[in-house]
Amino acid sequence: MKSTSQHLIGINLGLLAISTSGVFGRTLTLAPEVAIFWRCAFALVIMGIYLKVRGANLRIIAGDGRIIILGGILMGIHWVTYFYSLSLANVAIAILTLHTFPAMTTILEPLILKTKFRAYHLLLATLITVGIYIIAPSFDMSDGVFLAIIFGLISALTYALRNILTRKVISRYDGSSMMFFQLCIMSLITIPYLFTKSSAPLISTDWPLILALAAVTTCLGHTLLVQHLKYYSAVTVSLMSSIIPIYGILWPFIFLDEVPTLKTLIGGSLILLSFLIEAIVSSKSKKLVEE
Repeated sequence: MKSTSQHLIGINLGLLAISTSGVFGRTLTLAPEVAIFWRCAFALVIMGIYLKVRGANLRIIAGDGRIIILGGILMGIHWVTYFYSLSLANVAIAILTLHTFPAMTTILEPLILKTKFRAYHLLLATLITVGIYIIAPSFDMSDGVFLAIIFGLISALTYALRNILTRKVISRYDGSSMMFFQLCIMSLITIPYLFTKSSAPLISTDWPLILALAAVTTCLGHTLLVQHLKYYSAVTVSLMSSIIPIYGILWPFIFLDEVPTLKTLIGGSLILLSFLIEAIVSSKSKKLVEE
């Protein structure tokens, strides 16, 4: 039996691995849709080998197919729009706007799954709105930073919707198997972009980054989380996950010399505060929050 400290190290390594998506994505030269295809293709091979070794069951239960397919489509939109956000602004803005998804989830879930709506969710929405307002330099659609925020919010929305839908079926599947199914779907829907004029060959400067995204961010990060999730409550994991944007901002600071502005830090703090409020209130009400 592994010690508590080993599980704590394992889950934090998973969060650290997941946080690398920004710095890898920021340095890619491929179009986002093409980059996502190759990320999914490499991750499929790695995840497929992992599941084969484990002898995992990859059978889809009758009736679950439509939800899994829709979840994969939403996940694909989430990844592509996040990469567009990264291409238009620095990593800090992209990753902070993406991490509005927990509060979006708490607001959308009662509408979609007919769960009880809680009044404090309005506070979360207000904190997010103020945070985004502070970060945005202007509200001009020709401004790259403002467009990056829009893409980041779309990425957050589609990720929240994917998580809400996946909750309907995830109890019947292993987490790695569900990720494998959705990687298959994402690969299929992004294949057409390989034949567009905006496509480019997987040049030597890009393929190591794509492979790193697939192996480190997607497979290693996800696998470590799945392996250690059962030793902690979902609320504890939510609180731990609030470190992802901090890790995500540190990577480009170290490797790309990207320094977030004071406005970005203040607005981002409000967004992260909404994340923490949801996790803390959920712990008191014993409501599980799955991400």
